[in-house]
Amino acid sequence: MQPSALAPAAVARASTPAPSSSSSPRRGRGRRRAARRAGLGALGIVLFVGVWQLVPTAGLLDGRYFPPPTAVLPRLATDLGDLEFWRNIRRTMSTWAIGLVVATSAATVLATVIGLVPFLRSATHTTVEFLRPIPSVALIPLCVLVFGIQPQAALVIIVFASFWQVFVQVLYGVADVDSVARDTARSFGLGRWSRVRHLVLPTALPYLMTGVRLAAAVALILAITAEMFIGNPGLGRALIFAQSAGDYPQVYALVIATGLLGLGVNLVFRLVERRALSWHQSVRGEEVP
Repeated sequence: MQPSALAPAAVARASTPAPSSSSSPRRGRGRRRAARRAGLGALGIVLFVGVWQLVPTAGLLDGRYFPPPTAVLPRLATDLGDLEFWRNIRRTMSTWAIGLVVATSAATVLATVIGLVPFLRSATHTTVEFLRPIPSVALIPLCVLVFGIQPQAALVIIVFASFWQVFVQVLYGVADVDSVARDTARSFGLGRWSRVRHLVLPTALPYLMTGVRLAAAVALILAITAEMFIGNPGLGRALIFAQSAGDYPQVYALVIATGLLGLGVNLVFRLVERRALSWHQSVRGEEVP
């Protein structure tokens, strides 16, 4: 057998890293850290519930308007078995999802185009800085005047609030493309679309995922807020109805439900972000081998 045929196999064997003896201890330390974080989180919840129970029981606040967890948590458990409760969640999440998809799609396309064209970025800078600080809640009266008490009014508010979270992040991501890499791609004759696909999008993807995660939380907040003020069916309107009826345990139960919903949304988008960016150094650096 000729030496040249042996060379690739020898190189492959030489370049294959030997199993690290420290991987098991590192995994063990990672599991212990995760268990410690979970334990501290559980302890924080127990302390919070304990203080919550103590405040109305000790008379620090009126129990009629600040009911203890012994009154609120059973009501939440009852809601979990109520079909109307799940219908309200479906209505809220449907509006949230549509608004988030529209905002993310529009913001990604516009930010990419504007970021790639210096003239457009300069021309739109003042307009963007003017529109971004406008509170989305301030648009509610205008949306009601234009659309009435319709789902479209809530969607406009959700899209407006979520749009800027994604738009600004993608704009920063496009601007973060390495100038040397851009010039190299251009010198090799790559077209504009090829540069966008192979250079701009991979650079902007971490920014995009961060923007989408932030926009998801903002969209949920605005979806519930719009239901409260406009009157669209959903958790927000159910909360207002409970308040109007003086059913304060139900009010607090729905507040907890919205908090749990927001926590679930954040956890899901964090997981999606880590999966989508598993190749990125920022994620690989956080993961325990």
